[in-house]
Amino acid sequence: MKNRILFLLAVICFAFVANASAADKNKKPFVIPELREWKGATGEFQISSETKIVYPKGNAEIAEVAKQFAGDYKKMTGIELQVVEGKSAKGDIVFAIKKNKKLGNEGYIINIGNKVDITATTARGAMWATRTLLQIAEQNANALPKGNIVDYPDYEMRSFMLDCGRKFIPISFLHEYVDFMAYYKMNTFHIHLNDNAFKQYFNHDWAKTPSGFRLESDFFPGLTSRDGYYTKAEFIELQKHAERVGVEIIPEIDVPAHSLAFVHYRPELGSKDYGLDHLDLFNPNTYTFIDSLFMEYLGGEEPVFRGPRFHVGTDEYSNRDTAVVEKFRYFTDFCIRAAEKYGKQACVWGALTHAKGNTPVKVDNVLMYEWYNGYADPKEMMALGYDVISIPDGFTYIVPAAGYYYDYLNCNYLYNSWTPAVIGNQTFEEKHPQIKGGSFAVWNDHAGNGISCKDIHYRVFPAMQTMAVKMWTGAKPAVPFEEFDKARLALSDAPGLNIAGRFSGEKRTLVEVPALKPSANLVKETGIREVGYEYSVSFDIVAAKECPGTILTSSRDAVFYLADPVSGKLGFSRDGYLMTFNYSFFPGEKAHVTISGNQQVTKLFVNGKLVETLDKQTLYHNEGGKDKMYYVRTLVFPLEKAGDFKSKVTNFKVENRCK
Repeated sequence: MKNRILFLLAVICFAFVANASAADKNKKPFVIPELREWKGATGEFQISSETKIVYPKGNAEIAEVAKQFAGDYKKMTGIELQVVEGKSAKGDIVFAIKKNKKLGNEGYIINIGNKVDITATTARGAMWATRTLLQIAEQNANALPKGNIVDYPDYEMRSFMLDCGRKFIPISFLHEYVDFMAYYKMNTFHIHLNDNAFKQYFNHDWAKTPSGFRLESDFFPGLTSRDGYYTKAEFIELQKHAERVGVEIIPEIDVPAHSLAFVHYRPELGSKDYGLDHLDLFNPNTYTFIDSLFMEYLGGEEPVFRGPRFHVGTDEYSNRDTAVVEKFRYFTDFCIRAAEKYGKQACVWGALTHAKGNTPVKVDNVLMYEWYNGYADPKEMMALGYDVISIPDGFTYIVPAAGYYYDYLNCNYLYNSWTPAVIGNQTFEEKHPQIKGGSFAVWNDHAGNGISCKDIHYRVFPAMQTMAVKMWTGAKPAVPFEEFDKARLALSDAPGLNIAGRFSGEKRTLVEVPALKPSANLVKETGIREVGYEYSVSFDIVAAKECPGTILTSSRDAVFYLADPVSGKLGFSRDGYLMTFNYSFFPGEKAHVTISGNQQVTKLFVNGKLVETLDKQTLYHNEGGKDKMYYVRTLVFPLEKAGDFKSKVTNFKVENRCK
């Protein structure tokens, strides 16, 4: 009996120790996208200045990944890690390349113990492993929980599309978005390079309707937009940058609709029957023009468009009669073959249900973007043999401040209910071999509506984080949306990147300058380039007579004026828009000024009293005001440098709360 009791006690003790041991195992780290597999161990690996990053001898690709990782880690923490080749030791982060069918082209394994061992089959997989480590370190003060990660995506293309045609997006912003997307393992950046506004907002006059073609052109001088464009060298460098961090850029030249930029340049190419934003498909010169246009960017030993894919548009053309349908199908096939002539896989917007006809359109090795089932029925297109990208407009289209589609995506719904297998009202099996991935889009339909790049980013940031989950392994996320939605805010845009000027957490004073000196380098003093929405900027002023155009503070992206260039009043400019408060100082006036801003409004207070609210305006167009547009007057406040003002500005304070 005594032995039996001792045995039972031993069993109980063992079970207790085992349970305690299991309880001590590290929980699955929060990462976007969610890790596929995690086996927790105990303890932490602490990254320090002594940690070395070790890559395999003679592997130049992994050497670049290692250097990128070290650079990003320094941006995030200020700690410089040494990158070395060859042998590793305890305390190092070590890369290895090994074949593993389970991992595919983008998967990776990370074993965090006394060393951090990263194994991948490709450089891109190794890159994604570094994004995981950076995200964990960002949330845990450079500590990595010990354990084992096995991670790989369900979908090979995880995409975001940005309309740069209707609104010019600076090249610096596109570079930031490459890093932003890479941080969340979004591997495809679709850049829409031409488009036009809607003529109803411009007196139904095509000549007055804005249009944009955003690339430098040598073949067609005068085609390039004067309000903003990318040089060929700039666009090539953007693609090279993207390649270094695992992102493919798919450029799009959208024809034969959405083509007013080409008709403004060559009026004879416009369709008199279907609208001047339509190219005339019955004009042989249209084909000559498009062939030459494609050649400029796809041809040569070092083409401007470097990647394996090129998007030729082909959506929303008229299907009014049989003749135009057949001609549209012919033109679509022409564009596909024109892209293939230069070794590119052609991408098209789905339109062949809308344009159902007899003229053959190439199917093999063509990637179709399924955006609206009425234009291209997914089941029908896949039965024909098309591979597809899922980008259903009813779920994934952002049109800022337009009043239709989404101003902000419904991330709760997407997180819980959508994957690329859901295309409109049709649902396919997960990882269907013809569904190559998913995408979401920002369409800047309402040209001239005041929306800034910062406003776009505020809309994209939660969407990017959500869609990254849903396109990686997100059929059934383990983390509830409410928990995900809180946890995601702990992650930045990317190491060293704060596009929105976010300063979350407790409400606090971010900047406090007793006396703001003219021409002062504020960012050098404070480390803060700008402050984003839900902010207050306040100061005391003894006003002097200021010349129009006198700046209080500025950044790369915005200017705040003590005297704006037109009226001499308080105001600001960004993205080519000038916004003005109906207030100016008298010489010698003493005042306490507060500017507060959020995603909807910008307010001016003087001596504690609200002077004016610049909110979203409703602008009516055409006789009788039949067409309306919302005009947005927001500001992410610039804080890089002070202007050359004469007034005395003191007690300059910036807070991450909106008064």
